[in-house]
Amino acid sequence: MTGTPDEPTKTGAETYAADAVPAEAGKRRIRNITELARIAGVSPGTVSRALAGKSLVNPQTRERIQAIAREHGFRPNQMASKLRMQRTGVIGVVIPLGHDSRQHISDPFFMSLFGYLADELTESGHDIMLSRVIPGDVEWLDRIVDSGMLDGALLIGQSDQTDVIDRVADHYLPLVVWGTSRPEHRHCSVGSDNRAGGRLAAERLIAQGKRRLAFFGDPRAPEIADRLAGARDAVDGASGATLEVVPTTLSSDDLADQIAANFSKVDRAVDGIVAASDVIAMTTLRILHERGAQVPQEIAVIGFDDLPLATRTVPQLTTIRQDIAGGAKAMVASLMQRIAGVDTPSTVMQPELVIRESA
Repeated sequence: MTGTPDEPTKTGAETYAADAVPAEAGKRRIRNITELARIAGVSPGTVSRALAGKSLVNPQTRERIQAIAREHGFRPNQMASKLRMQRTGVIGVVIPLGHDSRQHISDPFFMSLFGYLADELTESGHDIMLSRVIPGDVEWLDRIVDSGMLDGALLIGQSDQTDVIDRVADHYLPLVVWGTSRPEHRHCSVGSDNRAGGRLAAERLIAQGKRRLAFFGDPRAPEIADRLAGARDAVDGASGATLEVVPTTLSSDDLADQIAANFSKVDRAVDGIVAASDVIAMTTLRILHERGAQVPQEIAVIGFDDLPLATRTVPQLTTIRQDIAGGAKAMVASLMQRIAGVDTPSTVMQPELVIRESA
């Protein structure tokens, strides 16, 4: 059937679900696009294009159809519209916990980054599906991206799952990961130069006259491993400096007890601590206070992240700042390009030493 200039193709009895909105008193509520098309005297296809604001429909007809829709309390179902365009409008934010399954979403770093991601995604008109995943097999990420529920996925951290992430990234373009960037990685990542950050932390301690350093963290995660490598770089270049690696969890349930146990092992043998995160550093400050140690005179402590809580400790925490807000913006911008089919490169941000009282 040939259409009018306002209706290039006539689609027949095309129907869509409608969200319920109040109609004006005395007006019969329209249930679908077919009924609205009948009232307006045009095809359902023209109505669909007019409600979507398409320029294929001349302005007068478009305004008249939109006015009839408002008059009869009709609004197209947004999810149905997105599905027709092969878009869900939903972005998955995934936290994989392969190396430390006891870590919580409530971790201050997770919440800080997630908050910034949520702000960026909301402003771009997307909804969010948040998942905390404890990988049980190598297909956990496949199930997420192949679910048909998402337009793209953002991962907060690589954990010990880089092989899985790389394999999925080989065939799924709209995937961006917060984490460290290495030459062998095939996925798109956004994050700090963690090795440079670890080096800055250890160099600061050494500059303060500290020589017996300890690293508190779990190097099974790539970001933490790079921070440890950076601390080793600084120690290797300083005469008489040593570095002891003390594996430390990020699980809030066990962290305080584990750090207390750490000090039972190293005790006064160390005079400077590079903590792999602000959370580890802040807990370390509390344990040192309970043990009566003077910070930074006897032992200095440096964290990593520069969370808002870093200024609320006593003493205030010296730390390595990651641009978490800028990183979230870069992650979402890269993901939007990837959704559009652009293969974007990884982004590496430079960390910054923030000197406060603890070092």
